[in-house]
Amino acid sequence: MTLQGTLLIGQQAVTGSQAEIFAINPATGEALAPTYHGGSRAEVEQACQLAEAAFDHYRETSLETRAHFLETIAEEIEAIGAELTERGVAETGLPQARLEGERGRTCGQLRLFASVVRAGEWLDIRLDPALPERQPLPRADLRQRHIPLGPVAVFGASNFPLAFSVAGGDTASALAAGCPVVVKGHSAHPGTSELVGSAIQRAVAKCGLPEGVFSLLFGSGKEIGQALVADPRIKAVGFTGSRSGGTALMATAQARPEPIPVYAEMSSINPVFLLPEALNARGSKIAEGFVASLNMGAGQFCTNPGLVIGLKGPDLDAFVATAGEAVKASAAQTMLTPGIHTAYQSGVAALSGSPHVKEIARGQTNNAPHGCQTGLFVASANDFLTDEALQSEVFGATSLVIECRDSDEMQRVADQLEGQLTATLQLDDGDLAAAKRLLSILERRAGRILANGWPTGVEVCHAMVHGGPYPATSDARTTSVGSAAIYRFLRPVCYQDLPAGLLPEALRDDNPFNIARLVDGKREG
Repeated sequence: MTLQGTLLIGQQAVTGSQAEIFAINPATGEALAPTYHGGSRAEVEQACQLAEAAFDHYRETSLETRAHFLETIAEEIEAIGAELTERGVAETGLPQARLEGERGRTCGQLRLFASVVRAGEWLDIRLDPALPERQPLPRADLRQRHIPLGPVAVFGASNFPLAFSVAGGDTASALAAGCPVVVKGHSAHPGTSELVGSAIQRAVAKCGLPEGVFSLLFGSGKEIGQALVADPRIKAVGFTGSRSGGTALMATAQARPEPIPVYAEMSSINPVFLLPEALNARGSKIAEGFVASLNMGAGQFCTNPGLVIGLKGPDLDAFVATAGEAVKASAAQTMLTPGIHTAYQSGVAALSGSPHVKEIARGQTNNAPHGCQTGLFVASANDFLTDEALQSEVFGATSLVIECRDSDEMQRVADQLEGQLTATLQLDDGDLAAAKRLLSILERRAGRILANGWPTGVEVCHAMVHGGPYPATSDARTTSVGSAAIYRFLRPVCYQDLPAGLLPEALRDDNPFNIARLVDGKREG
């Protein structure tokens, strides 16, 4: 399809009236056509009005209708073909294979949520029949289901132009829950966003759904995003980005007359603990795996291993030496945007300029305008514990090794960590006792705990948790990846003594949806 450079509001293509937005090819610095113009508050108003008008119809669609809609979106995205990955490569500098894999993940997420919708367990049906003869007091007829919150604002991420963007996990889980979605596309990849947004637009039409089920807005500044979160018709927000961006949206959401939840994924340095037996037995192999994970996607993953903690001594020295040599051999990779590249350089400069930090190695450079030079640094645990700045995320392929005097100091480092998306234990059988002591701390600090793996790579499945305590996310009770993500956009409602003719279908005695239910405390179906 020919890119139009427009906003997508319901079934309409609308030309914005605000500041111009150009995608920049980060590998060349070239501005890419077409020109996009940001929307105004008028377009926010129109999109939110359509979303509200669509909500009551869409939230009561049958399970099959909604599941089919999600599958249709996946089919429409796949039907775009090579044009989608080609535009994605041009706008992000990511390799074609990465974009193809990300498209597969995006469509897989949509199909996963289609299966979740059909199963109906997310409705969490609970029936407690009336007990009129119960003493000393009778019990009323009580029935509970989950209903969607309402229209959801989703912010596309810079580092995942497909899987965490227009049709990414936030959009898929919100649509699965029965919530219309208004997406603010990321200005770094507007063409990719328009292609995917048009696919969703076509799916809405093919499935005969109200047009306000989906809209796509653009805006280069803060005005559109803040106006979207402040709009009273928006009932929840999904965001992946910086800590400053997420906290700004949280402040706006909480300042509303009706505060709403913001599910923001923001900042994580993903500590890796090198336990003594594992480090002694296979330190070189661990070092190689670490640098491979560090370099993946130029380190532009929210689960990048930005902190490594070990016991000071010959084994850690050998690990650092091996990792340092691998870092020196690391080729420079193109970063996603000029802004990300600038922030990365500033973060590395802050580490280099710290009196508490020693530079171990830097990777190769190139002549590309936004190349990422891998970095490895080291500091003592004592300095880490006293210098809060050393916990700052450097978004890119740079990591800090922390040298601990003993296991007690390692535990103190673990205990002082901010909330994280992941924490990793490299351990052997002889490390189990030490790992157990750390585990009780890390459970309180992270949403996912790994053993003998690397945190980069997030499986889309039922058991995955991609979340964690603040500042990893704004709400540690949720996940943004996996089937449980649907619960972010739902709330329970109890129906007491309603006549049969008023009961929602899912709560009827004959169970027309044929789904599992909790009846008088016993699981049925």
